[in-house]
Amino acid sequence: MIEDTRRNIMRQVPARRKYTLLAGTLEILGQKLLLLAEILGRTALLVRSTFFWFLKSSLEVRQSFIQCLKIGVQSLPVTAMTSFFTGMVLALQSGMTSRDLFNEPIYVGTVVAFSMVKELGPVLTAIVVAGRAGAAIAAEIGTMRVTEQIDALNTLGTNPIRYLVIPRYIGCFFMLPLLTVFSNFSGVLGGFVVSVVRLNIPSTVYWDDIFTFMENEQFFHGFLKSFVFALTIATVSCYKGLNTRGGAEGVGRSTTSAVVVSMVSILILDYFLTAILVAFGIS
Repeated sequence: MIEDTRRNIMRQVPARRKYTLLAGTLEILGQKLLLLAEILGRTALLVRSTFFWFLKSSLEVRQSFIQCLKIGVQSLPVTAMTSFFTGMVLALQSGMTSRDLFNEPIYVGTVVAFSMVKELGPVLTAIVVAGRAGAAIAAEIGTMRVTEQIDALNTLGTNPIRYLVIPRYIGCFFMLPLLTVFSNFSGVLGGFVVSVVRLNIPSTVYWDDIFTFMENEQFFHGFLKSFVFALTIATVSCYKGLNTRGGAEGVGRSTTSAVVVSMVSILILDYFLTAILVAFGIS
């Protein structure tokens, strides 16, 4: 009798362990989903509040110009250099590949221009700006949060959204598309240098390959993406900065998180934006 009872208990132990493991897994998954829902809700409230105060309050002109300078002008050298060498690599790879297949480099200008204008230009520019300006936005606002400067603004009757967030939205929204245009030109110029110097392609052939096939739809395909990427960078960076906790260590975590989330969001949005633009005939 005692032996049978012991056997029954031993049989129930693995089942109880499996039930406990499953319950623990579901609990962790539920907590993650609730946290994600909370973050998305706070982000939506931030976006709503930003657009509300943008329409209802006066614009901080000086702060907006300062953010345009920091986000746009100061990011121009690194974005241009990144696109320039990307265009060089594209020209070299496409030229060597076409030489192996057709015994001569053909349509190098078309490959470089289409790749830069439609995809690599806006995506690389957004990633560079997210790593440079997005990190700076999160760090600045996060430092103000942990040092209670934002609370001081509220005490003085200054709306932090109007004074801190809206100028950064404006800086990202207007400067990122302009940086994308400069990056496109820089990448095409880099491809031109490699085509002429390394692949011995006549300059007229390189530019004819571009202007023969390039149309307005290809330019706007990438240009429209840059506006969405700009809003993504501004939203993520401002949200992470405003929700910083834990002193200097928290500022570091918020800055890192802002950069990572912005870059991942850009790459994910790039696919869906491409699918939407193609569906509307902007390809």
